Amino acid sequence: MRPQKPAQHVKHVDWKSDKDNWKGVIGGSLIDSDVTVLFYATDEVGIGPKWHVHPYDEIFVLRKGRARFTIGDEVIEASEGDVLMGPAAVPHKYENLGPGRLESIDIHLSRDWIQTDLVDPDAT
Repeated sequence: MRPQKPAQHVKHVDWKSDKDNWKGVIGGSLIDSDVTVLFYATDEVGIGPKWHVHPYDEIFVLRKGRARFTIGDEVIEASEGDVLMGPAAVPHKYENLGPGRLESIDIHLSRDWIQTDLVDPDAT
């Protein structure tokens, strides 16, 4: 029988990135896990993570609001409670559709956050 791993507990103050309570990162090494969790939030309509790619799958959980996701060639409008999956090596982005706040929990299936930013093909 393998030894049991100890439980992990990360306090909110240790992962939030600024005054916004729902922005920040918990890296896999912080919780002894092969998953990295990003918390994203914005009140600005039209704003969100820009076109980028990861070498691993990413799961998006919309906590609050509405968002337009572009995952590869697919455009998906999602709302509070929806869950999406972005496959490894497929570029993606999303933006707040409003009205109001967008909050998401982005689960990176990797111990480390690895991201390559790309030139957005939709940018003019």
